Amino acid sequence: MYFNSELVIINDVFLPKRCVLNQANSKIVIINFISILLASCSVTKQLNQEERLISKQTYELNGKKIKQDPITILSKTSVNKKILGIPIKLMIYNLSNSNAEKDFEKWLNKKENRRLRLEKLISPKQVYQIKKYKVGFNSWLREIGEPPSLYDSKKVGLTNQLFKQYYDNLGYFNSKSVATLTELKNKKVSIKHAITTGERFIIDSISYKITSKDIDSIYESHKKKSFLKKGESFEVEKLNQERERLINLFSNNGIYNFQQRSIRFKAFKDSTGKDKKIPILLEIKNSKIRNEDILVDVPYVTKEIKSVSVFVNNPEQNFGIYTDSINVNGLKIFSLGKLKYNPKVISDGIEIRKNNLYRLDDRKKTYNFFNALQMFKYPSILYKENTSDSTKLDAEIYLIPKEKFSLGLDFDLSHSNIQDIGVSVGSSIISRNIFKGAEVLEFGVKGSIGSSRDVAEEKSSFFNLFEVGLDLGLRFPRPIAPRFLKRLYFDKFYVKTRMSIGVSVQENIGLDRQTFTGNFEYYWRPNTTKSINIKLVDIEYVDNRATNNYFNVYRNSYERLNNISKTIYGIDTSYFNSNGNLLIPYGTDNFIDDVLTLNTNIKLENEIYSDILNINERKNRLTANNFIVGSSFSYLKNNQESILDENFSQFKFKSELVGNLLALGMKLGKIIPNKNGFREIFNLAPSQYFKSEVGYIKHLSVGFKRVFAFRTFIGVAIPFGNSNFIPFTRSYYAGGSNDNRAWQAYKLGPGSSNKFNEFNEANFKIAFNIEYRYPIIRRLNGAFFIDSGNIWNLKNNVSDRKQVFNSLRDLSELAIGTGFGLRYDFDYFIFRLDTGFKTYDPSLIKADRWFSQLNLKKAVFNVGINFPF
Repeated sequence: MYFNSELVIINDVFLPKRCVLNQANSKIVIINFISILLASCSVTKQLNQEERLISKQTYELNGKKIKQDPITILSKTSVNKKILGIPIKLMIYNLSNSNAEKDFEKWLNKKENRRLRLEKLISPKQVYQIKKYKVGFNSWLREIGEPPSLYDSKKVGLTNQLFKQYYDNLGYFNSKSVATLTELKNKKVSIKHAITTGERFIIDSISYKITSKDIDSIYESHKKKSFLKKGESFEVEKLNQERERLINLFSNNGIYNFQQRSIRFKAFKDSTGKDKKIPILLEIKNSKIRNEDILVDVPYVTKEIKSVSVFVNNPEQNFGIYTDSINVNGLKIFSLGKLKYNPKVISDGIEIRKNNLYRLDDRKKTYNFFNALQMFKYPSILYKENTSDSTKLDAEIYLIPKEKFSLGLDFDLSHSNIQDIGVSVGSSIISRNIFKGAEVLEFGVKGSIGSSRDVAEEKSSFFNLFEVGLDLGLRFPRPIAPRFLKRLYFDKFYVKTRMSIGVSVQENIGLDRQTFTGNFEYYWRPNTTKSINIKLVDIEYVDNRATNNYFNVYRNSYERLNNISKTIYGIDTSYFNSNGNLLIPYGTDNFIDDVLTLNTNIKLENEIYSDILNINERKNRLTANNFIVGSSFSYLKNNQESILDENFSQFKFKSELVGNLLALGMKLGKIIPNKNGFREIFNLAPSQYFKSEVGYIKHLSVGFKRVFAFRTFIGVAIPFGNSNFIPFTRSYYAGGSNDNRAWQAYKLGPGSSNKFNEFNEANFKIAFNIEYRYPIIRRLNGAFFIDSGNIWNLKNNVSDRKQVFNSLRDLSELAIGTGFGLRYDFDYFIFRLDTGFKTYDPSLIKADRWFSQLNLKKAVFNVGINFPF
């Protein structure tokens, strides 16, 4: 085993290239151990005589110790971070040398001819490279380390001022902050910050002085919603909130270009601090408009919209040239040549209306409308004062159409348990405004080829797997619905319609599945935090063409079945090949049939019979063709303001009802049930089930880049009527990089079963996740996590009681995984590597479930993109 670097420098000991580890290892360990030991014993050794290291810092608020109070963040003094009581980062920093380059040159010149001898031995270029490595290594130590937290009286004084200001802003104007310094051994000190708040000041009265009559009228009509209330505590944040409220209030009630500086609060505080009541005066002055070199005082007045004009132009043309115009809903739409868009589509999304008061929110909604329409580039909305009436505004909206066609390409490489390697290429074509109503037509095609040794013959080609998929989607910027439904609800929101169909065909992949899908759905956003999706029609048809290949694909089931067959005497020898293994499918199917029809010596009460029954139930469920026709409702509420917001919550609910209309139609059509009691269409029993799921995510920021993230999920799908199981594509699974990271995807559950199958799925799922995220260095971040959850079968066609949720006692089968992770931020995405350990494994016997697999050999390594939740 060798070092791969040209030269390794450890505490000025130079190890030449490819130095053998078994010779140097002991020295390296001893040198580093002594270095760290010395550093840990003398973290203050490098300090000057007058310098002091802050070893301890405590905070007291009104005589009580505080630790996690937000005020501690304001402190300009700090203690070096410790791990298990040891300042590791400070030790690393102390191992570095701030004058590495200068010291290296000094070392080279310390002895006569040392530089010449080294340059002859390894060349001048290599000597320079050694210096570069030493300087870089020292820089790296200082970067990942932490400089000593030294006592600074100026910083302590500034901290006291900040603490005082903080409590002043909360209304504690008699607050005091005193820092006490205690000298310790070895050039160390401790600091105790003692804060006393005193009594809180309250709001005595609220008066106002408003120059503009229109502003005064608006304020009077809405002053009950003020954040300032008589008798409540005086807080600066309340003044800020009231200022924001007033700016938003005036800007949405006819006041155009309201200036924030026009608002001023005056608080009259008793200078002696004895009177704890503070009168507040609100002043709202006129706007200031510059006229040449003079600021002119202009009263605010409410303004109405005199006219709304929309200018639609080709990006290559001048906006000043128009040859056509049309009036619709009080709007004037100008275009170069005949307008290519349905004017009603444009006018319906414009909230700015003639004769309405100016409203800033109308402008924002209009922006959002055109951005969501995906027909135009970012619009420009301008307001101009009407030349004949200064109380009127003329609104102008400028739209530049996007290209009618756009092309997208994608390329993927993949690997799975079915294929050794896969290559896929996809393309999508988008056509805009296809029916002149701002519709978007999207056509996508994706093809993939792959290689699998399981199906390859000796003379077959390398790429022996094939899949192709086609998708066609059409989006309307309006609801395609009956008029009465539009009037009742849809007209209140910007509801859009989406229709899509798709087909995919597989060859030599698994069961050679053919899939057809079709959807008709509505989706809209009632406000900025909520979104709703209604799939009125959701169709999926799955045809498994190679069901005889089942045991070639699901090898774990085959191995179990094959091993059982060798323990039973009297089995027909034609079921086996020359190696004594069951033939697929002839031997496997006939053997299962013999056991389940009691044509062997295996009895009903025998455990082997139960195992064969479970294998057959799973085989029937996974090879069954599915015809799914249903509807679903989804609701999402997310109050995250931006991707940088780490204090938010997200709630998601989805409900799905499948097969009821088909079941009713078959019943009214007097279709006779088959031998299993299910009605069929074209020899296929349509699925019928109810599915519902709830998910909640909460992010809580606890410091710079430090976040506690929590997620919970509960989902269940219950078959009834014409079905006794849930289709595989609509089932749940557990494990994987975004679920319980101590188990691989599909390898957890169901229940306390032993996970023999390749794809473990069920129809009931519970999941809980909690994660603490923290910064390490620069773009590198870390995380500790706890994942819990499992899947079960509930009223599904499964006989194994270990896989079934029977009662609340089965919650003891919630698996628990713990671990840690590293995340590297590439700006556009986050690369994630998580390591999970099985902390509680319900598949083991009860005595071994806890902590029996906490070792690196049994850890699961997960690679992911972006955060798991």
